[in-house]
Amino acid sequence: MRIDDFEWDEGNIEKNLLKHNVTPEEAEEAFSSNPRRVFKAKYGRYHLYGQTQTGRLLFVVFEVKGTVARVVSVRDMDKKERKLFKS
Repeated sequence: MRIDDFEWDEGNIEKNLLKHNVTPEEAEEAFSSNPRRVFKAKYGRYHLYGQTQTGRLLFVVFEVKGTVARVVSVRDMDKKERKLFKS
């Protein structure tokens, strides 16, 4: 999957910042992390497990339109997700 750009809804930016303390820049870093894991989810969405440049482990829900990712939600990985990411 190739992602060249990101699309952000103002409501999602605010929600992710207030509820999960994650900035759009951090979420975008997770897409270029190595390693990262991407899984197809329900309703045409995807789940990404990735890491920021500072080592923060993030779980990202996103949709894809061509090569543009639209981030729906982003938060820190829980214990189960960290285990899956590191396996």
